[in-house]
Amino acid sequence: LNSSLPSSFRQIRLELARETEHPLGDSGTAYVFVGPLDSESLLDPKMWRQHREACRVARFRPGKPDDLGHLIHRAGGHWAFHYDISGEHDDETGYHFAEEKFEPRECVSITEEGRTHTYRVVSVVPL
Repeated sequence: LNSSLPSSFRQIRLELARETEHPLGDSGTAYVFVGPLDSESLLDPKMWRQHREACRVARFRPGKPDDLGHLIHRAGGHWAFHYDISGEHDDETGYHFAEEKFEPRECVSITEEGRTHTYRVVSVVPL
């Protein structure tokens, strides 16, 4: 599947940034997802619509099984991760993902179970 995707698709790794409970951040609390980026490193909704089945996410938490799901684009331009494989997890919403640049060393925010956490973009790799 990856070989048939347009060149704008990337594998992006996000790791928990510094916060009160994790003063040094936490590389084990992470997301890895596949999605299309435009020339400004923003998520590209047009390419997502054309290849949504390829836009996947893996969620990693220490001591817990990995969760697999999809990157979804909601009405109103909002992006989220949806774990529809097991059906046990709610969506996690990217806070302003539509305006966030996905480049190494940038930060993005994700709302998880009612709390917003900041994640560092640690890698953006062409497929």
